[in-house]
Amino acid sequence: MAEEVKVLKRDEIPEEFKWKLEDIFPSDEAWEEAYKKAESLAEKSAGYRGRLCSSAKELLEFLRYDDEADLEISALYSYASMRSDQDTAVPKYQDYSLRMSALLVKLSAATAFVRPEIISIDDETMERFYKEEPGLELYRRSLTRLRRDREHTLSEKEEAIIARASSVRSGASNAYELFMGADIKFPSVEDSEGNLHELTNSTYIPLVESGDRVLRKNAFETLYHTYEQFKNTLASLYDSEVKGRIFNAQSRNYPSILDAALSRTEVPVSVYKNLIDTVHKNMHYMHKYVELRKRLMGLDEIHMYDVYHSLVSEAEKKITFDEAKETVLEALAVLGDDYIAMLKEGFENRWIDVYENTGKRSGAYSSGARPHPYVLLNHKDRLDSMFTLAHEMGHALHSYLSMKNQPTVYSDYVIFVAEVASTCNEALLMQHLLSKTTDKTERAYLINYFLEQFRGTLYRQTMFAEFEMLTGEMAERGESLTAETLCNLYYKLNKEYYGDAVVADPEIAFEWERIPHFYYNYYVFQYATGFSAAIALSTRILKEGESAVRDYKKFLSSGSSTDPISLLKIAGVDMNSPEPIEKALKLFGELIDEMDELTK
Repeated sequence: MAEEVKVLKRDEIPEEFKWKLEDIFPSDEAWEEAYKKAESLAEKSAGYRGRLCSSAKELLEFLRYDDEADLEISALYSYASMRSDQDTAVPKYQDYSLRMSALLVKLSAATAFVRPEIISIDDETMERFYKEEPGLELYRRSLTRLRRDREHTLSEKEEAIIARASSVRSGASNAYELFMGADIKFPSVEDSEGNLHELTNSTYIPLVESGDRVLRKNAFETLYHTYEQFKNTLASLYDSEVKGRIFNAQSRNYPSILDAALSRTEVPVSVYKNLIDTVHKNMHYMHKYVELRKRLMGLDEIHMYDVYHSLVSEAEKKITFDEAKETVLEALAVLGDDYIAMLKEGFENRWIDVYENTGKRSGAYSSGARPHPYVLLNHKDRLDSMFTLAHEMGHALHSYLSMKNQPTVYSDYVIFVAEVASTCNEALLMQHLLSKTTDKTERAYLINYFLEQFRGTLYRQTMFAEFEMLTGEMAERGESLTAETLCNLYYKLNKEYYGDAVVADPEIAFEWERIPHFYYNYYVFQYATGFSAAIALSTRILKEGESAVRDYKKFLSSGSSTDPISLLKIAGVDMNSPEPIEKALKLFGELIDEMDELTK
């Protein structure tokens, strides 16, 4: 029997493949010192209570102080959370993360007076303040947004209660993260030759992409039967998460938890529902794709553990991290020398934590920290990891450009546009790879990967969005989100999205348990809308060149200086319309047809 491949410990990973968090704080001791200093921020913030309405000078002084405090807290939080994520089993960094959560709650309670006081300023006085203190003009958009939210802002006392309750509301998501990162363990799984493979949340996808169907089936069944053992606990956590959202929405007089979540980013609820409706109207493309997959795999019946396997596996090749970086640089050269220079800076100066280690948070993300962003990966030497690198660096440079070009108050971008830059990078990478190949098999391999992006991003993430929307509506009607209820709903949606060509294996009913985005408060739909917008933007960039690149960089540099729908219009996409989604789905259909022809 072959030796089992093991995941390395953190101290076994070479330094060059670890992110350099010392750029934020040179040591843990420096973090501790900054944390002690920050503990006084709550008291200092509370000292402004009752003063914001008194004069333009007092209001401007507070807003500038608040910007500085935000930078201090962001640095502390970034360092603590990333130290914890690099090895979630380390008690010291668990403590850092928990202390930051407690400090954030304390600060939130101490500044509960801010919204009510600013909202209480009448419009005539507010305009006088702008004239008396020209420096306030910088904050006009931020203040206008806050004041527009009058009906959802409570009294100072009520705001303080809600702020203190946030630590309780975050308990479910905190427990879920610890469970997923440090507690849940899976048995190793055998392939068809009896070799053992370590199963983790990170290794699961590579295992079910394997050409060994026995390994795929064993990984699938082992993973979900393990999750099945915790279905009641995880259902209780998710039910608590949703109830926390209901508490917040009802306390603030929102008509629904979906309205409350989207109001933070100025995205109409109609955009969310339009995505689901448009995908439902084009479900035939997904079903056609599954039928094609079944034919190409030569299977009498296709199971859920078959849908990740490459249809053109003979073109698969190892792509090292260095090779991935080089290809990404080539693909994104269309965005200009300045963009490439920033990419190289990130590659060469340890912005990235590259490989999986025991206890490391699964998946990948970008953190918009200062003095520069950071990226967490769990890199495997595969095509999908190269796309993940392009994706996360898209996030990173979006953050970097926004921080460089916007004042602190507008330096972050809202989540609705967050997935656009990342997915645009992926689309440009795909078009670059397709343009380079003349080999029929390699082209089919790449198109297969592109088709999987449509399946996994546009359809699957929309299914997640629908699950989250429906469970929220159920909870608002007073229905309990039990394990049975959640499993039945998820199983039904999975059958609807994949169609009759796929055997609806009973284990897939437990998949909702392993989706962390269900704790992100209606975040996941933006992968699908972002993908649609990115397809439109990448097409424009490749077709129009310099003028489109200039508009795109203006979008990347705009942070939250205007609403997200307007930001995307700057880049040339209107997400008020179903058109970007419909065009993306039409392209999906055309790619299915080309794949069909290439493989006949």
